[in-house]
Amino acid sequence: METFSREGGGVTDSKAVPTPSDKKTEKRTSLPTFYRQVVAELRKVVWPTQQQLTTYFIVVLVFVLVMMAIVAGLDLGFGKLMFWVFGGRDA
Repeated sequence: METFSREGGGVTDSKAVPTPSDKKTEKRTSLPTFYRQVVAELRKVVWPTQQQLTTYFIVVLVFVLVMMAIVAGLDLGFGKLMFWVFGGRDA
């Protein structure tokens, strides 16, 4: 549990904010080790099937098109409202 105080300077958890002495003891990961870790994590990923991918693509596409239509309709409506309120064009 974290506790806060004005005198202590904030969080009492020692891992929350590394001090300069903590940074000196940390060792950087080498590039080959990092690559191996990335590949190991990617192997854990559950990749979607072709059918799932197609379904997700269609759902996202339909959602984006609907949102575009809503935003375009609101833009058109507010634009016409502003011209009506402020008398933009004489029709």
